[in-house]
Amino acid sequence: MAVGCIYGLVALGFVLIYKATELVNFAQGDLMMLGAFVCYMLVVWYAVPYWPAFALAVAAVGLFGAVLDRVVLRRVIGRPQFTVVMLTIGLGAMFRSFASMTWGSEIYTLPTPFSARQTMIGGVSISHEYVSIIVGTVVLCAVLYAFFTHTKLGVAMQAASQNQLAAYYVGIPVKLIFSLIWAVSAGVAAVAGVLLAPVSLIDTNLGFIGLKAFAAAVLGGFGSIPGALAGGLTIGVIEVLAGAPLPGPLREVQALRALQEYKDVAAYVVLLIVLVVRPHGMFGAATRKRV
Repeated sequence: MAVGCIYGLVALGFVLIYKATELVNFAQGDLMMLGAFVCYMLVVWYAVPYWPAFALAVAAVGLFGAVLDRVVLRRVIGRPQFTVVMLTIGLGAMFRSFASMTWGSEIYTLPTPFSARQTMIGGVSISHEYVSIIVGTVVLCAVLYAFFTHTKLGVAMQAASQNQLAAYYVGIPVKLIFSLIWAVSAGVAAVAGVLLAPVSLIDTNLGFIGLKAFAAAVLGGFGSIPGALAGGLTIGVIEVLAGAPLPGPLREVQALRALQEYKDVAAYVVLLIVLVVRPHGMFGAATRKRV
């Protein structure tokens, strides 16, 4: 569930941007990686306490996302999707190169207040690091729900994502709203990176989790925010179950044992099956566009 929450948070960033701008940001995972590195730098290099460092890392990556939209991505709105895909893939490669030059290619560990702490519940050892991921995801989702539902800015973001022209006519600054949506999306990615860092460690390849998060967004329905979280949880659980030890009698079957080595493929197999049965995902709605 904890790993699925991370997939869900990154998938949430995909969905937020797509709903507002109809752009698919394949650099979303690399923004997560930058958030983890920034928090590590603040905690380890500059001895900033964990929680202020967490907040500063999210704010820094969020601000970077807004600048990225204003300077680069706004210029490709309306261009063919292939152009946008290639641009964001290229940006992701640039972010990885920047991280490699700044922090090196070593693997780092982010110390946290709940590192190496466990609780026994019913004979099962539960790591506080995994609990923090689940709790952090629930809290963040509650904050985003309240923001989009009960604030004028959140309602304006929803309006801009549903109909840009109508939002512009009623006085909503659509361009500013788009930059804020990119900031929120990048901030969510940074939260995911910081939460995941104590579990998976930090290196320049951390951003490749974005590929599985993209699959989670598609699985849940690419325009659905609840679907992104549900898709992330589904893929996370499937991965763990696909790599779990098999019962004693089955371990002797070499072919079945070999299947455990392909747990990364299991999620995509389920994705293909779901798309065949329900092409718009689990929670997505079938839409038609009149041209």
